[in-house]
Amino acid sequence: MQQDVFGQHGLAIPYQSLADLLETYNDRDPSKVAITDVDNDVSVTYGELYRQVNDIAARLKALGVTKGSKVLLLSDECLEKLILWLGIWRIGAVCCPLNIEMNFGHLKELSETVAPTLILHHVDIDCSQIAHLAQCIPFVTSRAEEQAARPAGEFFASVAAGAGADQSLLPERNLPEDMSCIFCTSGTTSKPKIVVYDHAAYWLCGLSTIDMLGLTAEDRTLEYRSVGWNSAQVLSLMPMLQLGLSLHMARRFSHSRFFEWIQKYQITFSAGVPTVVNMLLNKPMGYTAKDIPSLKRMTCSTAPLSPEQWVKFETMYGVQLLQLYGMSEAGWICGNRHYSFKLGTVGLPALHQEFEIVDGEGNPCPPGVEGEVTIGGPQTALGTMKEDGSIDPVRGLRTKTGDLAIMDEEGYVRVTGRTKDLIIRGGMNISPVEVDAVIANAPDVLEGACVGAPDPIYGEEVVAFVVKKAAGLTEEQVIEYCKGQLPFAKVPKRVYFLDQLPRSDRGKVLRDKLRDLLPS
Repeated sequence: MQQDVFGQHGLAIPYQSLADLLETYNDRDPSKVAITDVDNDVSVTYGELYRQVNDIAARLKALGVTKGSKVLLLSDECLEKLILWLGIWRIGAVCCPLNIEMNFGHLKELSETVAPTLILHHVDIDCSQIAHLAQCIPFVTSRAEEQAARPAGEFFASVAAGAGADQSLLPERNLPEDMSCIFCTSGTTSKPKIVVYDHAAYWLCGLSTIDMLGLTAEDRTLEYRSVGWNSAQVLSLMPMLQLGLSLHMARRFSHSRFFEWIQKYQITFSAGVPTVVNMLLNKPMGYTAKDIPSLKRMTCSTAPLSPEQWVKFETMYGVQLLQLYGMSEAGWICGNRHYSFKLGTVGLPALHQEFEIVDGEGNPCPPGVEGEVTIGGPQTALGTMKEDGSIDPVRGLRTKTGDLAIMDEEGYVRVTGRTKDLIIRGGMNISPVEVDAVIANAPDVLEGACVGAPDPIYGEEVVAFVVKKAAGLTEEQVIEYCKGQLPFAKVPKRVYFLDQLPRSDRGKVLRDKLRDLLPS
């Protein structure tokens, strides 16, 4: 059965259920730190995690949660959220960490579609509008103020009241073919999609992460993004489970505390996104490579990073920066490896991704020719959930991503833009990503993004939205800089200044929002 799920993909680490993994780490080194909440400086060891996860699983079972049940998990990032997540997986139930920051109307609709058996929520989250769906049980974190105001029926109190889990009463195992997680794509105004994964896909994604980053059991990693994002799940959670390394988590990125966390916990690898990389470049805190010798690598994903930014960051901090490329429905698509990388690219196709660039007719593109990225294979999501609860399949299909890319002769991939974001000027296709990269390197520019503006002669013209680094920057200065770097057709014809670029909760620039800001 296992081989049928994984197909022809060989596993560098054989699949194991969560119960077996935690038992292994408990036997190997129960005093080793498994997870640390850096905001509150509280940790759980692998021995404690083993016992707590089993106790939670037993309590969930007593509440009627069975293998395949869907448990809605609503919380900001905290240690308790991850421990509950693992308790859900322990008995083969499905974790549904819907994004609490989305429009609550969407959250209500999506929750109704998921149809959970149980809702676990942080005590501060008002679940009154979804309380009709299932029993809602609050939980609190280890913070003193929350413990002091612990409400009646609080989940962890009921777990502690038990006599400890009897392993013989927990025969359940999460198998590769079992549904593992239901989460949402990014969404602010438009309704997000519900994505459904099985454990096989997560296992393969985790193996791809380990291959790209060279992680081992001795690593100490840092994640500050929502674990409700697929990227955080496969970059941070899965390697922790597959290797038994030490995962450090923060509620969100902190510019002022980031390097303190690196130093205090001797972090060896940290997640990264372009916004964070740009912030650390443009607003340095005075740290250099000698101040953070433990930190060996960071990643950068969700948006392209220019070669200039890449080199500048590595030079400033002495940290290897690896550009990765993924998608909610696909997991990892490509990634630079710690042992094989190329500036300006998103690296080679991911170890377990069935990757192909195709032309408009669906034929494979030769090296050097732009086409659309397609994905497939057992590392992809099972599919997306429709309003009636059925699944629109992704697995088993050759799926278009909407991303344009070029593969070079050595197999490295450069993402050139989105099919829907292409600016078409007089019949010429212009990738806004190319122009963005040039603007980002202009003097006194913090960041910028381009869109196509309607033009009566050419159909569209390139216009730019820019965030200033220096107050005196003018539109003319930006345009003159671009003229020296780009052919005339690609030079922005207008520049509009903003305090910040509109972004999704994943950090991606929302070009539709920028188009809405264009003068009518």
